[in-house]
Amino acid sequence: MTRFNDFNMSKEVLKALEEMGFEEATPIQKETIPLGIIGRDVIGQAQTGTGKTAAFGIPMIERFDKDVKQVQGLVIAPTRELAIQVAAEINRLGKYKQIRALAIYGGQEMPRQIRALKDRPHIVVATPGRLLDHLKRRTIRLDNIKTVVLDEADEMLNMGFIDDIKQILQMVPSQRQTLLFSATMPQEIREIAATLMKNPLEVKIKAKEMTVENIEQTFIEVPERQKFDTLTNHLDLHLPKLAIVFARTKKRVDEITDGLKVRGFLAEGIHGDLSQAKRMNVLRKFKNEDIDILVATDVAARGLDISGVTHVYNFDIPQDPESYVHRIGRTGRAGRMGKAVSFVTPREIPHLKLIEKVTKSKIKRAIPPTPQDARRIMQQVAAKKLVNTVENENVNDFTETSAKLLEDHDSVHLVAAALKLLTKERKNVPVQISTVQPISIKQAMITPRRDRKKQTKSHARRRNRRK
Repeated sequence: MTRFNDFNMSKEVLKALEEMGFEEATPIQKETIPLGIIGRDVIGQAQTGTGKTAAFGIPMIERFDKDVKQVQGLVIAPTRELAIQVAAEINRLGKYKQIRALAIYGGQEMPRQIRALKDRPHIVVATPGRLLDHLKRRTIRLDNIKTVVLDEADEMLNMGFIDDIKQILQMVPSQRQTLLFSATMPQEIREIAATLMKNPLEVKIKAKEMTVENIEQTFIEVPERQKFDTLTNHLDLHLPKLAIVFARTKKRVDEITDGLKVRGFLAEGIHGDLSQAKRMNVLRKFKNEDIDILVATDVAARGLDISGVTHVYNFDIPQDPESYVHRIGRTGRAGRMGKAVSFVTPREIPHLKLIEKVTKSKIKRAIPPTPQDARRIMQQVAAKKLVNTVENENVNDFTETSAKLLEDHDSVHLVAAALKLLTKERKNVPVQISTVQPISIKQAMITPRRDRKKQTKSHARRRNRRK
């Protein structure tokens, strides 16, 4: 076990880590922080949820001068959610060294960001498109950059940002430190490392350490039309404290969310068509446990650091194994056990086997829960409430009425009536979910990378036009 005070760190950073509850370094932190502090370029291969932000944030905080009122560090992230999260964590880590980070992303008013930049943050955490906008306006200057971080580099490649990344890096002083983090290492990412980094050292976290060690993975083979009822039965049977349900399309997110609500669940949805304010409001509710189910597209699969998620449901199995790993990585954090359940149609079983092969993990088959299973569990919960009241509460004021009831009614029927009142029965409201095509293993494996790249670039251009 490697503790943070084993590193050559300032007392200010150690104090911040202690306040955040961090004592033991994760594998990526153990390998990266010492190299980062001495200024080496690093390629880190690790998944979301392994502590990458501290792995690159701590070296920046230790190396930067708080009295230099210029941007000294640049972190490039694929999504606004990740940019916001990274900036927040760096601010917590840099609290006592007075190193400040600012998140810059599309969807937020440009004048507001320009005003915030005039306050001269030490670190800017930005999405590529919005960063280029600021560079063209000369509202961000990169002349004093000491360290550049590329976070989730493979995701930026998939989203069509690779040319933007190259353009940005050419505008940064060549005498800089570069830290690159990626879950996978496709050839295009290797080329960036070879041409734009200086003798980088590679840190690779083994798959079993970076993915699913603390996650119990199961799948339920179920026809498409039965997925929603299977989901609600499972939720009632297992009573997750906090659950994320992943769906493939924005339309299905909305439909699943509405369906859960009409059946009495506390659920909200999040996807790319929602305003930034709405998305942040939903995430705040989820973190504060005002809702216990978050329904999401893959926009929520990366970068969201929400502690306490007990269950992840793949309502739709993802297109590729990497997305599967990122999705289920929302649970099983900080040493806790988590559960991941995937709903798979019969035609998608070969694709599930591919995911098992790539992730080197066994996904166990589970039996679909029935409504009777769910009702039995809910009745058991009600029975525990009743027994707890008998054993721990003062019920003397109710005994006279109870005695009169027992004169006229059978005791078993009276207890049954009490359980019925205490049992939270679901509204049996029919819910229609639009269908999607099942994932084909041929589709997942044969689509050429260059075609996928064209598709994602086209998507990125459309998204930038909307900004």
